Amino acid sequence: MKEVLRVRDVHSNAGLANVISSAHQKMLLHPIYRWIVLLVGLPIHIVVLLFYLYERRSDAYSEILRRTKQELLDSDYKEELRCSFNEQLERKEQFFGKKISEQAKLKQVKRWTEEEFNRTLQERTMQQLEEQGRKRSRYGDTFAALMEKPWFWVVSIVLGLPMYILILLYNSPYLKYLMERLVMTLLVILGVAVVVFTILHLSPLNPAANILGETATKEQIDNFNQIYGLDQPYLVQLWNNLKGILTFDLGNSFAGNEQVTTAIANKFPITLTLSVISLFVALIIAIPVGMISATRPNSFFDYTFMFIALLGLSIPNFWQGLIFILNFSIKLHWLPATFNPQNWLSMIMPVIVLGTGLTAAVARMTRSSMLEVINEDYILTARAKGLKRKGVLFKHAASNAMIPIITVVGLQFGSILGGAAVTEKVFNISGIGSYIVDKQFIPDIPAIMGGVVYTAITISIINVIIDILYAFFDPRIRSKMKQY
Repeated sequence: MKEVLRVRDVHSNAGLANVISSAHQKMLLHPIYRWIVLLVGLPIHIVVLLFYLYERRSDAYSEILRRTKQELLDSDYKEELRCSFNEQLERKEQFFGKKISEQAKLKQVKRWTEEEFNRTLQERTMQQLEEQGRKRSRYGDTFAALMEKPWFWVVSIVLGLPMYILILLYNSPYLKYLMERLVMTLLVILGVAVVVFTILHLSPLNPAANILGETATKEQIDNFNQIYGLDQPYLVQLWNNLKGILTFDLGNSFAGNEQVTTAIANKFPITLTLSVISLFVALIIAIPVGMISATRPNSFFDYTFMFIALLGLSIPNFWQGLIFILNFSIKLHWLPATFNPQNWLSMIMPVIVLGTGLTAAVARMTRSSMLEVINEDYILTARAKGLKRKGVLFKHAASNAMIPIITVVGLQFGSILGGAAVTEKVFNISGIGSYIVDKQFIPDIPAIMGGVVYTAITISIINVIIDILYAFFDPRIRSKMKQY
């Protein structure tokens, strides 16, 4: 029994080694992953490189390559190629009646000659290697051979555990897809932070003068700038702000001396809650409306729904909010005019105002996407086989029409979250949007950086979820992920 278990362990280790070495060779072929895996597993690759250089001493490839190159040069093969390509260019000039400069002709002939010479050299060298029953020593093959040795396993796991984690993630299509999206998200967030800080840094507004007032002396302004680090160079300030974002510690705001992280933690959930509720209500209304309009094109319902959707896209949020307040709060006294987290009735008007544009956009996209899908051959075939109309619509048509709808939902939700400042001002909502607007005119750099960047982080996370939903709804994307 122990022998059987030992054999199983050996086979499992060999199988894992083959998986890792195969994925490692694929990563070496990728221009970006090659550098990442080399940097992450640098100690391991130094060991592999030493073995590779030692093996190359007895590698016949270099000697055969040198001998074959000399044979081709002695046979004037390179000169023959040059004359042949030069003749081709001359014929091309005669045929098209277009003269090529002598310098351009020489450069083109030289490039073609080198490319063809190197290609022929490689082909003949590999052919001689095969005839002699030898193989060229490659770095990836050396790594794969070392992976089969137990001592290398022990050393490499200790020195290169992050590299193995990266290789296993790369070997899984779904984890690789998710990992790449997360890396792109981090780069986007970094780019947003740099751009926002640069704009604020170049702003003509002076935070010290705006906060201390016109009567502030030069000494007071200099003291203010020193306290908040505004007298430091651009790169130093940028690094301090980026470090604060990563550590969730942006310090105190210029105005009010409040903790920026605490203020955002209190205000951001309000905006996020309103945006999520608006999204939920919009989807409940928009998707059924769009599907009904698509299944009854050019009908009374279709024209009515699409006309209402067009109105929803055309009405500005601030004007809609003011009209709601005038009618439902001041005139009818049905709903409170200002937002109060303790009163759920005060959420109705802001949710409707935020969700109107989203509802209209999703309804129109649902209609358009469904109209394209329901006329496809596989839908007509399913109907011809006698399947029920509702089953065909919901099981086949709706699922295949979801990709553009998901795209619109992701874009519109980002617009809602990023553009909620106007609605928050109208309804006196103490959310992240109005917080950023209030701080903009100082400008309060830590507060604005925190508000904008953390909003960007949320939108980026939403986009990652959207990318994952693509693969969930569309089997074609899943198949491409496996081939990628």
